[in-house]
Amino acid sequence: MDNSGKEKEAIQLMADADKKVKSSGSFLGGMFGGGHHKVEEACEMYCRAANMFKMAKNWSEAIKCLNAAIDIYTDMGRFTIAAKHHISIAEIYESELVDIEKAIAHYEQAADYYKGEESNSSANKCLLKVGAYCAQLEQYQKAIEIYEQVGANTMDNPLLKYSAKEYFFKAALCHFIVDELNAKIAVEKYEEMFPAFSDSRECKLLKKLLEAHEEQNSDAFTEAVKEFDSISRLDQWHTTLLLRIKKTIQGDEGDLK
Repeated sequence: MDNSGKEKEAIQLMADADKKVKSSGSFLGGMFGGGHHKVEEACEMYCRAANMFKMAKNWSEAIKCLNAAIDIYTDMGRFTIAAKHHISIAEIYESELVDIEKAIAHYEQAADYYKGEESNSSANKCLLKVGAYCAQLEQYQKAIEIYEQVGANTMDNPLLKYSAKEYFFKAALCHFIVDELNAKIAVEKYEEMFPAFSDSRECKLLKKLLEAHEEQNSDAFTEAVKEFDSISRLDQWHTTLLLRIKKTIQGDEGDLK
């Protein structure tokens, strides 16, 4: 079936799902009376329709279907499924419609639902997405709060504590862009909270960068970044933030070469 056929089928499915919800009587009556299974079926239909709309690249209708399913699942108290659908919507905004603010809002909602269900690792995954985007959008305070929170949540977990240093590193970089002194204080605080951070290459890099920045020495700054990058590749996110910090050194050319 070609995409236009898929789209027609999806529109029909969506209309049928709407009818099912209406015919289940009043919503709460539907929840507790015989209409419960009808509402369940409607949810499944909305999800199938959403997938067809995705195949037809009709993103706004796909989002509409997912939102309809979310409304029903949250009323039923099934927050884990609702969270998954919020992630699906966030991914559409992220990759297809490139509306990062809306992607952030849906990832945050998913994180809230996961937290309520005690699914902390799923909540953290969503929050880390939010933190990364907030930093890119220069909403540093919000990014710092998220990275510190997730870092604190993971540092006591034997399986996850290796990641904690990465989150504290990211929080410190966000601090650094805002204010050098704040970054210095933050690094000390992270070392105190999480002694393993002190021995990490991330912490050593931060200290070198702070020193280079204090001396307004952009060559030393670049050298420290290059040395770190030769062992652990820095991704686009880190590079972007490091360049923003480097630009605050007077007379800097604004590159990391």
